[in-house]
Amino acid sequence: MINLSASRRRSLARGRMALLVPSGIALLLGLDAGLLLLGLPAPLSTRRLPEVHGMVMTIGFVGSLIALERAVAQGRKLAYTAPLGMSLGALLALSPAPLWVGQAVMLVGAFAMVLGYLPLWRRSYDPAVAIQFSGAFLAVGATGLWLGGVAIPQLVPWLTGFLVLTIAGERVELARIGQLTADPTRQERHDGQALALAMALVVVIAAASLWPDVGLPVFGGLLVLVSAVFAFRDIARRTVRSTGLPRFSAACLLAGYAWLAVAGVLWFRPALSGLRYDAVLHATFLGFVMSMILAHAPVILPAVLRRPLPYTPAFWGVAVLLHGSLLVRVVGDLAGSEPVRAVAGTLNVLALLALVATAVASSANATRVAGLAPAVPVGRPRRTPTPPTPVAEPNPTPAADPATPDQHQKA
Repeated sequence: MINLSASRRRSLARGRMALLVPSGIALLLGLDAGLLLLGLPAPLSTRRLPEVHGMVMTIGFVGSLIALERAVAQGRKLAYTAPLGMSLGALLALSPAPLWVGQAVMLVGAFAMVLGYLPLWRRSYDPAVAIQFSGAFLAVGATGLWLGGVAIPQLVPWLTGFLVLTIAGERVELARIGQLTADPTRQERHDGQALALAMALVVVIAAASLWPDVGLPVFGGLLVLVSAVFAFRDIARRTVRSTGLPRFSAACLLAGYAWLAVAGVLWFRPALSGLRYDAVLHATFLGFVMSMILAHAPVILPAVLRRPLPYTPAFWGVAVLLHGSLLVRVVGDLAGSEPVRAVAGTLNVLALLALVATAVASSANATRVAGLAPAVPVGRPRRTPTPPTPVAEPNPTPAADPATPDQHQKA
């Protein structure tokens, strides 16, 4: 029974790894498109790559990772439709197939993620689940509007809301585990306020699609408020004073909240094109989202893939390169400097590739070390049997070697 269970776990891990492959391809193609948008040489060059860059990175890569993590937590086969649809939809959008095919498959994946939250909501009516459900609803809205012909710049608030609310809902759950407050009434009040912020964000995003001149500055103000509230209540404020992985994760979380506030301030003067648009995009999706992924990767990926991903100081190098190059890029955007933007953008790509390389190297090294370690039995430990008492033979034969007295007796 134990061997069968272990075999089943290995089979599931391989299946999840297979689902991660299209997400990884979407990341690489998205980075390729990023180089093309910077006017730099890239391994692949097609007309469609730059056009779908935003949806490939947010839905095809980040969205599929989120959906995969949720599917693993739910343990239902149907839940894996969400990550598969999101990542495959992104690849189809980049293929020679008609664009609407990829858009439709991506919409199916986003809708499947919404359906995956319904059993969780019925089970506990948890505000954290409602917040994440709201984020998934915005993902459906973004993909549906894209299929309907809406330009990607107009979808940026929807994509931002999807990722912000998904991450916010998870942080609400973790705040309870960290027990920032031992007062249940106060915790319920915090949960209610977080849910109210989430609902306000959904309403403002929808309004901004109709009245962008008024709605987008309000949307920016809400992002600043969300970043301030969640940073203040996050256990990262406490764990940043620790060491090792807790300190690294906390630093990435707080940096992410800071970048979300920067993006909110930039929305006070809406721009759906040009360098200011580039600044708000990357402050959100590189500064906030990727910093949150970096903070959670050493914990979430082992749970999803059943492979170790231990923390190493090399992750600090990735974080410094990511945030340092992003700071230079945003400053270059706001100063109107294309050369600075190009150099910083190249460093952004290298930072994401360094993240992948560091994660793969750390996991491979941990797996190799684990393979060299003695096997640890799984399941109930067996009692060591008591050795039988040796009984002397009636006429023992003398041993050839006096140093091996066991040969004089039979068990």
